[in-house]
Amino acid sequence: MKAVEIKKGVYWVGGIDWDLRNFHGYLTQRGSTYNAYLIIDEKITLVDTVKYYMFDEMLERIKSIVDPAKIDYIISNHVEMDHSGGLPQIVKIAKNAQIITSPNGEKGLKKHYGEGFNLKVVNTGDSLSLGKRSLQFVLTQMVHWPDSMVSYIPEEKLLLSNDAFGQHIASSERFDDELGWDVITEEAAKYYANIVLPFGNQVKKALEAVSGLEIDMIAPSHGLIWRKHLGEIIELYKGWADNKTENKAVIVYDTMWKSTEKIAKAIQDGFENKGISVAMRNLQTHHISDIMTDVLTAKYICVGSPTLNNGMLPTVAAFLTYMKGLAPKKRVGLAFGSYGWGGQSVGQVEEILKTCGFQTSEPIKLQYIPNEDDLNEIKGFRTQRK
Repeated sequence: MKAVEIKKGVYWVGGIDWDLRNFHGYLTQRGSTYNAYLIIDEKITLVDTVKYYMFDEMLERIKSIVDPAKIDYIISNHVEMDHSGGLPQIVKIAKNAQIITSPNGEKGLKKHYGEGFNLKVVNTGDSLSLGKRSLQFVLTQMVHWPDSMVSYIPEEKLLLSNDAFGQHIASSERFDDELGWDVITEEAAKYYANIVLPFGNQVKKALEAVSGLEIDMIAPSHGLIWRKHLGEIIELYKGWADNKTENKAVIVYDTMWKSTEKIAKAIQDGFENKGISVAMRNLQTHHISDIMTDVLTAKYICVGSPTLNNGMLPTVAAFLTYMKGLAPKKRVGLAFGSYGWGGQSVGQVEEILKTCGFQTSEPIKLQYIPNEDDLNEIKGFRTQRK
């Protein structure tokens, strides 16, 4: 369990969670890392900790560099327990350490762990001298918790970005150029879509707040450290924060007797006939957190369900609830589905799409099994609407 030097005297000392597959409802097929960073200076500083069961791994990495009892400061950029879970254990070892956190971080840490910590509150613009280096703090409230902040080391041009720019990836590699652009951006997009997406306005403010900083490395709290593709990931974040979409569609549906599936495939043909790329996502085989990665950049969101017991299928209701909470904007929605007699599902789907703020096309609602004329009509006119 060795530390990894990311800048001279600055080390990654986190934990690699190879077996993690579910992060509060978000599938993490590639596992994750909980990143903590150790700064060796006149004042030895630990930035964030790890999830509680990764503590021993973090401690081993710290011990490979320094006696953990000598830690002077612990920076708590974020109270969430995948980052603060190791605090109660490390303060028992580093008994003289002071914990530096935001105003809401102070409240959150007390709610989580009681009154026993030696806490110091910082705000945007505050700095902390470590000796040869200093730490500057920027509050990034609601990216993605009220307590969130980032820490910046100007002497190293290093931004310790907390959950911003993170990805859920378990990997022996520590840097973006070691693992590969395609994998890391796929996971960065999924991370943004499932965690950060509702907070686009706050992300814009945070990007503006750090825009004047000279940065040549971004070290997030999950996943790989950015040292090569800084410009690219920042531009992606700007587009995601602005709900910038591409001219493509995602069709999300479940089906009982394949009638709704036939409608979905006809809609797919209609989009493709217009030169619009499509992602087909059957809820029986695709997880909602993976589908949100498609939703992140798709202009057209089509959701279909047959009617069951005067309502939509539970899988469709779950997806819509999840998507509504993540609050994508500037989309065009289409509700569709088949029914036997009641037919309430399509109207319910459409209502939720409208509640999301989507511009909606005329819904597609067909009884029993769609015939060839029905399907040809769908292929011909549904995707022409803007």
